Amino acid sequence: MKHLAIFFILVIPLTGLAQKRSKNQLQKEKQQSLERIKETERILGETAQQKKNTLGELAAVNQRIQQQEALIISIQSEIQLLDADIEENNDIIEALEEDLAQLKKEYATMVLTAQKASGKVDKLMFLFSAQTFDQLLMRLKYMEQYGKARQAQAEAITRVQNILGEQVRATDAIKKSKSQLLADEESEKNQLTTLKEKQSGIVKNLQKEEKKLKANLEETRRAVAQIDKLINDLIKEEIERAAREAREAKAAARVAEAKKIAEATVALSASFEDNKLKFAWPANGFVSQKFGRNKHPVLKGVEVPSEGVTIQTRQDEKVKSIFEGEVRMVAVVNLFGNSVIISHGEYFTVYAGLKEVYVKRGQRVATNQEIGQVTVNNEGVSELRFQIRRNTQALDPQQWLRK
Repeated sequence: MKHLAIFFILVIPLTGLAQKRSKNQLQKEKQQSLERIKETERILGETAQQKKNTLGELAAVNQRIQQQEALIISIQSEIQLLDADIEENNDIIEALEEDLAQLKKEYATMVLTAQKASGKVDKLMFLFSAQTFDQLLMRLKYMEQYGKARQAQAEAITRVQNILGEQVRATDAIKKSKSQLLADEESEKNQLTTLKEKQSGIVKNLQKEEKKLKANLEETRRAVAQIDKLINDLIKEEIERAAREAREAKAAARVAEAKKIAEATVALSASFEDNKLKFAWPANGFVSQKFGRNKHPVLKGVEVPSEGVTIQTRQDEKVKSIFEGEVRMVAVVNLFGNSVIISHGEYFTVYAGLKEVYVKRGQRVATNQEIGQVTVNNEGVSELRFQIRRNTQALDPQQWLRK
């Protein structure tokens, strides 16, 4: 029984530590979810304030629903962890109770035996009835060990009782935490229901304006085609310029200079590649349109292609360059406002949808340098269209930016 008590004394704290790490991680994730929800709520509030029942408002509500579902899953995971804790603690409590009952039973037997031989005469008779002196010493030693055994048994009972009490109190605390989480889960589910009702209402109102949505979509496609042409033309021009400079340097016997330019381009490209998945996002907010082909949120059977991502953000949000490079173009694009293209060797980043621009063509920019401010479109939505390209090939920005 003594070994079992030692086992609980040593193992229970270690188990608790392992579970604590898991709980801390879940609580950290939940806190991050709440911060993202707060940011999206601000964006949603600003968007709805500008104009009701828009695609921008729907995008923000869709994002809130995703975040709300993630928060509920996080709470449910924490509840499952607490259930596992409670189950484990109940097993420990049951084992401790069995151990305690056995210890008490053994102690009662020892006390009963001691009571039968409690009289001084009986003890003396037990000693003096020894046949030899060695036997007398053995009996004295036995009586001493028996007394120590009783004391040790009593101490073991006290220790197990203390551990049992701590375990019961810990279990009660976990149950209290679980009750609070269950209440939180119910509250968040109610909020999710409210969000879905709001989503349904916005979709119904937008479906009534199908002609307007199709017209806006066509206008957006023309604007996208315009900026894509600008990008492709610029990149082709850059490639041709680099080739021309190399030829001119070679013709002028400036091979070393041409080699130096080529090496600088390669080095910058390699540095850009080395930072894959380390780049900070160019603006705060959420992705309202992903890279590739996206289903239209309202129009059935309609897909919207995207060469980058659209980041819906707050009004007047500052936009930053994700990496050092050179501004190769600042242009105004119909519907999107100002656009900035920055070269990073073979790579290019595109920032479209700016109200103000803080940089100019030919300027060197640093990583995370502010290059402009997001504009508000005619639907009252603040959004940045962001692209990453390797020469003319469009890449998925979410495969390059931090998770």
